[in-house]
Amino acid sequence: MAELTMSEALNLALREAMDGDDDIITLGEDVGVNGGVFRITDGLLDRFGDKRVLDTPVAETGIAGMAIGLAIYGLKPVCEIQFSGFSYMAFNQIEAHASRMRWRSRGRFHVPIVFRMPFGAGVHALEHHSESKETIYAHIPGLKMVIPSGPRNARALLISAIRDPDPVIFFEHKALYRAFREEVPDEEETLPLGESRTAREGTDLTIVAYGAMLHRALEAAEKLAKEDGAEAEVIDLISLSPLDDSRFTESVRRTGRMVVVHEAHRSFGPAAEIITRLMEKSFYYLEAPVERITGYDIQVPYFAREQDYLPSVERILDGCRRALNT
Repeated sequence: MAELTMSEALNLALREAMDGDDDIITLGEDVGVNGGVFRITDGLLDRFGDKRVLDTPVAETGIAGMAIGLAIYGLKPVCEIQFSGFSYMAFNQIEAHASRMRWRSRGRFHVPIVFRMPFGAGVHALEHHSESKETIYAHIPGLKMVIPSGPRNARALLISAIRDPDPVIFFEHKALYRAFREEVPDEEETLPLGESRTAREGTDLTIVAYGAMLHRALEAAEKLAKEDGAEAEVIDLISLSPLDDSRFTESVRRTGRMVVVHEAHRSFGPAAEIITRLMEKSFYYLEAPVERITGYDIQVPYFAREQDYLPSVERILDGCRRALNT
């Protein structure tokens, strides 16, 4: 097994998928000659040529619209939107056409597109480069919404997303691209879309997180065990749509307490849906109110205050202690 960063694992997934299927192409701003703004597509142009690796104009609506047409006619485009904050220009194409085409055509046409979008704060980026607006896409019928948390599941999930017959929004947290290395199997590996995983087992409370916040949740869980003697179970959601509610609702039936962590804005954020699912399925097992540790209802601040906006390990710990002591 090779130890890869998440950026290397995503590059590997693209190479493997394109090697195995000539209908898969990748397109976006600077994905060819420059290998993408985060070098995720590095080397693909040399390997596959400019008929399958397409540098596009700076026009997100054009990228999305062209990809939809290509997909309807049999190709499998993987679009790179340089930053998720730039995707709003393509939103009409994604919502009005990509997400609806199978329904609109009564199953005659599928739109097998992956929209790769770097997202999230914590890397000193500029305005429109740091937001966490996954709720927008998870809310839309006809779209899948996937958020890997590390190199191994990023590689496996991207291959699965590319092979899915419907459009997938694939959010990649910028802070994770080169944060750590992880063993990635030499043989091909896929993961089903719409299934979460247990990242840490515990008995006293359940922490639900995803993306970069998973790692802060895991760190908080370790501190909680050392300082308070409480064992937290940590669930990595991986997918927001479909949302796998069976794992965290079952976990809370054992622990009786839950803390939800995400860096998206608090109001109408993913935590609201997660908590509602819990109320519907496991309300009578709760022993304390559910805690939400989230970003604030403001634009993501610039560098000096960026970390104050993000859920910190200490904020997560405080939420866990409130849940345990109520």
